[in-house]
Amino acid sequence: MRFDVVIVGAGHGGAQVAVSLRTQKFEGSIAIIGDEPELPYERPPLSKEYFAGEKEFERIQIRPAKYWDEREVTMLLNKRVVSVDPVAHSVTTDGGETIAYGKLVWATGGSPRMLPIPGGDLPGVQGVRTRADADAMKAASETAKQIVVIGGGYIGLEAAAVLRKAGKPVVLLEALDRVLARVAGEDLSRFYEKEHRDHGVDLRLGVQVAAIEGDSHATGVRLGTGEVILADLVIVGIGIVPAVAPLIAAGAHGGNGVLVDHHCKTSLPDIYAIGDCAAHENDFAEGAVIRLESVQNANDQANVVAKGICGDEARYHAIPWFWSNQYDLKLQTAGLSTGHDQTVLRGDIASRSFSVVYLRQGRVIALDCVNATKDYVQGRMLVTAGLQATAEQLADVETPLKALLPA
Repeated sequence: MRFDVVIVGAGHGGAQVAVSLRTQKFEGSIAIIGDEPELPYERPPLSKEYFAGEKEFERIQIRPAKYWDEREVTMLLNKRVVSVDPVAHSVTTDGGETIAYGKLVWATGGSPRMLPIPGGDLPGVQGVRTRADADAMKAASETAKQIVVIGGGYIGLEAAAVLRKAGKPVVLLEALDRVLARVAGEDLSRFYEKEHRDHGVDLRLGVQVAAIEGDSHATGVRLGTGEVILADLVIVGIGIVPAVAPLIAAGAHGGNGVLVDHHCKTSLPDIYAIGDCAAHENDFAEGAVIRLESVQNANDQANVVAKGICGDEARYHAIPWFWSNQYDLKLQTAGLSTGHDQTVLRGDIASRSFSVVYLRQGRVIALDCVNATKDYVQGRMLVTAGLQATAEQLADVETPLKALLPA
């Protein structure tokens, strides 16, 4: 088989490359290779609405089957690419098939980072990355008597919220001294800690997990102190391992992700990489090389690649944004708060509708907005503009954020 464009990975980024190519009237042949049996679907709902049973799988599909058929996008599903030959311009799958390409787009995301501890691979220990993961987690949670969630990031907190709404007892363990420590300031962390405790989550901070107890199935979580917390379901949400081994083995530069330039090109000819697995210099992180695990990043990088393949070489420059739904709280984030030297609280935390504004040297670099959509929409403009503002200006809820922009 040979295709003009081969896309490895059937997630948000991979699907968007194909959509964008056809939107731009690209007439060449396109194939998407996915390691799951499903057509491309949205990932964020796996730990939110889909896990909670609020959305059927069909509602989280990125496009219906007929869309791909009508646009002549060949779906090669249930296949994993195990090697790349950049000289022959071909990839090989785990089934031994060789597929040749004109351009290759690597959009594989990653696999859940699991715990490298005794018992970490026992049945009943569950990561969250695919539909199969979410289905297994949902089925196990229905009969589970005690659930332990390991990891106080978005995945762990979202899973805990769904489980508590379903009436399940939940213990949440975080190794650091606050939840969301890697992505948010202390104000937001403490707010979410209180919310989860108020909803009945047994939230424990600064704890180390030493082992998962059990013989043929998880029965408990042993802490570094020796305490054992009984559990018949253990959900692990501690990040992902980027799926880039075949590219690195083929000679692409990288390590924790594959390195790409501002056009999402790898160091190998005619090979791009996008999404969670792509390490790039980000304009909103002062040029630091980072990986962004977000739908926004995957989609925007996909559009850059599609333009490049169509002969319009674009540069990736997009403000990062994220969201998280927990209980009746909608968190919307614009920008990257890493490296901030000042935070400003806008609104009253007790009202459960407020924003935290992050500054670096007096310049707005990010906002976390809880049930404050207007702040989020207007705050994005402040981040894009790199607005210089005082704490007093930003804290004044009577003044719309957009009013701070120069006329």
